[in-house]
Amino acid sequence: MTAFITLVSTSGVLNLYMCLYVLINRQKFTNVVNLFVLTTICTTIYCFASAFALLSTTIEQISFWTTIQYIGMPFSPPLAVLFVMKYLGIPITKKKSVSLLIIPTISFIMVATNEFHHFHYRVFELEPNLGAPYTHIEIGTWYMIHGVFTFGCLFFAFLLLLSRWKETSKVYRPQLIALMWGQLVPMLTAFLYLIGLTPPGIDPVPMVLCFTSALYLWSISKSGLFTVMPIAKDAIFQSIKDGVIVLDETYRIIEFNYASKRMFPQLDKTMYGMDFDLVWLSLSGHTFPINLENDMVNQEITLMNGEQSERIYQVRTSHLQQKNFKGHLIIFTDITDLKNLQLKLEHQAYYDELTNVFNRRAFFQQCEHDFTIAKEKGRPFTVILMDIDHFKKVNDTYGHNIGDQVLVHVATVFQTYLDEEVLFARYGGEEFVIALNGQTIAQGEALAKQLGQYLNEQPFNNAEVNINVTVSFGVAERTKDEDETLYQLLNKADNALYSSKGAGRNRVTVYVDTGVEEVFS
Repeated sequence: MTAFITLVSTSGVLNLYMCLYVLINRQKFTNVVNLFVLTTICTTIYCFASAFALLSTTIEQISFWTTIQYIGMPFSPPLAVLFVMKYLGIPITKKKSVSLLIIPTISFIMVATNEFHHFHYRVFELEPNLGAPYTHIEIGTWYMIHGVFTFGCLFFAFLLLLSRWKETSKVYRPQLIALMWGQLVPMLTAFLYLIGLTPPGIDPVPMVLCFTSALYLWSISKSGLFTVMPIAKDAIFQSIKDGVIVLDETYRIIEFNYASKRMFPQLDKTMYGMDFDLVWLSLSGHTFPINLENDMVNQEITLMNGEQSERIYQVRTSHLQQKNFKGHLIIFTDITDLKNLQLKLEHQAYYDELTNVFNRRAFFQQCEHDFTIAKEKGRPFTVILMDIDHFKKVNDTYGHNIGDQVLVHVATVFQTYLDEEVLFARYGGEEFVIALNGQTIAQGEALAKQLGQYLNEQPFNNAEVNINVTVSFGVAERTKDEDETLYQLLNKADNALYSSKGAGRNRVTVYVDTGVEEVFS
């Protein structure tokens, strides 16, 4: 009995020492120590109350100290679960915390009031042969619930720690070992106690806690427990929004973060140790487009996410070389939204919002380039300016909404007729422009006539109005004058357009080099 009391008291002293040491030096540690302090306080109460129970001489004294034990013992396992979750970086909510403490609270109340209902202990009396402080107990319904919950907490905490073994660096594994033994030893001891393989009438769990406490003390002093933990690295690694995949020097996967899992849902921890090329082939159906032997690569790749969704990633690769490790780092940044925004802004910058054809800015940017190339190579270059006839009257008669619809109608009709390589844009207001690189004024004139006829065959119709829309055209071709500019060419086409409108509209006018305008219906 003296040995039993010594072991239990030693457990209490070690836990009290750990509690005070961590509490006094808490500013040196991470905030995970708060849960550890609560756990050690509960364990300390449990151990010292057990020691006093072993010193008791009557069943009343033993019952009293048993009740005191339940101030700490039921709460220690769930608090250990919360501590392990915090240690591993698993989110903890108030709801989770409160729910884990409900059964321990009920257990304490059940023990404190057991003589009124006997739900926890059906029989709680002195062992008839051995006497005090040995007890004979027969467990009740709530004792079974309490035991299953306690065992479940210890086992769950152990599994959580074990699940992180493979992905935890060797330098942190001694911490995991200490914490896993801290859950495993009391769990196995409690199991042996329940099946009757320990000395009768005595709870052996407080005795073995001196072993687990010694492990914790060693881990705190030697392996940096609470100071440097896997979660310190893991929290940073897992909080990165970019997908990060780490390979060893033979291009096998050794780690990836949560963002990678979100980007590639098929990615799984079972792929650890697999060749990355094979993994990528299973993820995308294609070979990886970047040579991993090259250092500091920055490249964009496009992948199909599902049957229709397309995602764009910026992929960066680099070599890792540290003292004891060589490998490769692949970082995936999802730039799909950025690219879509970029495309949207480019569309807004270069396309007319109403008609969805090139705007004046885009026209001049592309046309200046084509015009310069045409001059350098001596190719013909023709422009066609066109203006919707009586457009102001349409607005005044039917309103600007119908006027906008007429603009869209004309742009759609012309786009349908024109080849894709033809540069077509809204020039401003009710004016449109076409640039024909490599085509003569005769070809431009023929196209303008075809467009006018095509538009005449397709009047604007909606539920409110029916309008026969016509357009006037002005056509001009680049001369052999090397000093001629695009603006001068457009000015000639504008003069020709002015002549078309003055001659009665709905016609084509070409500008000749002599300055004489010829009008064609």
